[in-house]
Amino acid sequence: MQVLPYGSWPSPIDATLAATHDGRPEYVGFVGDEVWWTAPRPAEHGRRTLVRRRPDGTQESLLPAPWNVRSRVVEYGGQPWAGAVRDGRLLVVFVHFADQRLYVYEPGGGPRSESGTASGDGPRPLTPVSSVGGGLRWVEPQLLLERGEVWCVLEEFTGEGPTDVRRLLAAVPLDGSAADDRAAVRELTDDRRRFVTGARLSSDGRRAAWLAWDHPLMPWEGTEVVVADVTGDGTLSGARVAAGGPGESIAQVDWMPSAGYGRQSVDDGRRSAADGQPSTGDCLLYTSDRSGWWNLYRDHRPVCPREEEFGGALWKLGQRWFAPLESGLVAVVHGRGSTVLGILDPETGELVDAAGPWTEFAPTLAVQGERVVGVAASPRSAYEVVELDARTGRARVVGAAHDDAVDPAYYPEPRIRTFIGPDGRDIHAHVYPPHHPGQVAPGHELPPYVVWAHGGPTDRAPLVLDLEIAYFTSRGIGVAEVDYGGSTGYGREYRERLREQWGVVDVEDCAAVALALADEGTADRRRLAVRGGSAGGWTAAVSLAGTDVYACGTIRYPVLDLVGWATGETHDFESRYPDSLVGPLAQVPARYAERSPIEHADRITVPFLLLQGLDDVICPPAQCERFLARLAGRPVPHAYLAFEGEGHGFRRAATMVRALEAELSLYAQAFGLCPPGIPRLELVR
Repeated sequence: MQVLPYGSWPSPIDATLAATHDGRPEYVGFVGDEVWWTAPRPAEHGRRTLVRRRPDGTQESLLPAPWNVRSRVVEYGGQPWAGAVRDGRLLVVFVHFADQRLYVYEPGGGPRSESGTASGDGPRPLTPVSSVGGGLRWVEPQLLLERGEVWCVLEEFTGEGPTDVRRLLAAVPLDGSAADDRAAVRELTDDRRRFVTGARLSSDGRRAAWLAWDHPLMPWEGTEVVVADVTGDGTLSGARVAAGGPGESIAQVDWMPSAGYGRQSVDDGRRSAADGQPSTGDCLLYTSDRSGWWNLYRDHRPVCPREEEFGGALWKLGQRWFAPLESGLVAVVHGRGSTVLGILDPETGELVDAAGPWTEFAPTLAVQGERVVGVAASPRSAYEVVELDARTGRARVVGAAHDDAVDPAYYPEPRIRTFIGPDGRDIHAHVYPPHHPGQVAPGHELPPYVVWAHGGPTDRAPLVLDLEIAYFTSRGIGVAEVDYGGSTGYGREYRERLREQWGVVDVEDCAAVALALADEGTADRRRLAVRGGSAGGWTAAVSLAGTDVYACGTIRYPVLDLVGWATGETHDFESRYPDSLVGPLAQVPARYAERSPIEHADRITVPFLLLQGLDDVICPPAQCERFLARLAGRPVPHAYLAFEGEGHGFRRAATMVRALEAELSLYAQAFGLCPPGIPRLELVR
């Protein structure tokens, strides 16, 4: 072992390696017997492509650059594609990020694939372009070949403002007649509800169910299940609320056949259309937090009541935490603080988890027969596509398989911790100590630590291999990911800790973890930093302005001005989010100013790095510019890096490399470290 100070250890995990392995497969699905998913391409301007896995195991990327399979509905997007087999040929519809149009494509004859394989006709548009505001956007496409249509969620801007928008369920003809004619798009619902998810059809196609909610609620606060009849001409009629309400979050809804469910339940399901139950005997299946935990309900009855989450925060439309199987069983993603994949028998409540090394399953599932496909990761492996045989319980990797780019001995080794915070409340965290197979620090030295505040804030930190964390830990800098009060994964009561307390509880919890690590001798009290992006960037900025815990901080695409954010500077989806996080602006205007970092920039006395995408419409760069203007003339060392072509969250490899190296240089200067081979970040003083 070589003895070197913390922060100066040489590491094979450089910023380029971390950047090229950023992102994960998403939105899995079956097309015939093939498994498909979207995959990141950081080196290709951060686009996402569509990948197919043939039955023989070979994989092909279907769409070459510049095609980018990604929706912008509610800005965070959602399920951007759907596929089927028609007349023996593969058919796929997808959303292209650049113009947000819906396209149709038949692989096997189109543009050259990334492997150079020739195809035939390229993708052709199905939907028109609108010049009004953000235009027309689509998400959660569902192919109805018998009707010759694609059903999906339409987001249509009616003006130039970010909240001048309507959302509804719509049907797009597959023949391309709507490509230049908005009138050819059939509207299936009205736009009285501000937000809707895609419709799920009952097994006979006679019923549809979807989620809906309105401002000021967020979907993890209150949603409703809406059920309607599907008429012979493909319209929806008799829409009624079947479950949910302002104090109940339903994260996902679907149908499952009632065979084997029991005579009483089938009769109950037929008794009343107003109850949302189909005359076919299909049962509504949904995940609700009415018990305080997102649990699964069939026909409004809990099937496996546990103090665990079988759902999560619906940030992207089309997220799936469960999927009914033909056998009557249900594939579920569930857990407390982390998630696993299991098979649930709704008759008995018996739940059997899949064996394997994975500690985190993403909320994307697809089923075919007894095959279940999801996306999973662990502290030793990045996200990969996993298939489970529900009959045998055997799980295997079928796509995007993790490949150790370096010796796994350099990977961080997380410790799952629970700390005690103010008022004795528990705070959940993942602690990653410095780790290197060939380096140790002098015995008298304590390591620097960076506290990571996740985004959301209604979200959590997954327990997975993250090469950005490894970038720091393999150099001798510890990382602590904090699931502060307000995080998901620990029940509604834990989430509600942040109600009207954003900028208080999150800041206190992060500080409590940092100070506890120092008090127990794990971290150097003089070398603590805070880092966060989006809502985590807010937490980092408030922490620097309002505490003396940290020696420096990294603030990534943050919220800095609450008043601006709540009065038109962000997108529609989160425009009323502060109502619950802070309180209604009209009722507590002083609170907005009191908590905003922009109003207290003069209190920041330690170095910081501010990172921002210039195309960000969620946390716009104008807030960063106003924040820096408040600092003008003050001798606070800082740097501001703004990146063209980047939105909310960085996707391009070059951006991620620059940001990561700049962050390490900040810590080196603030902590007195000497990391080899890192460009020096110039701090303005």
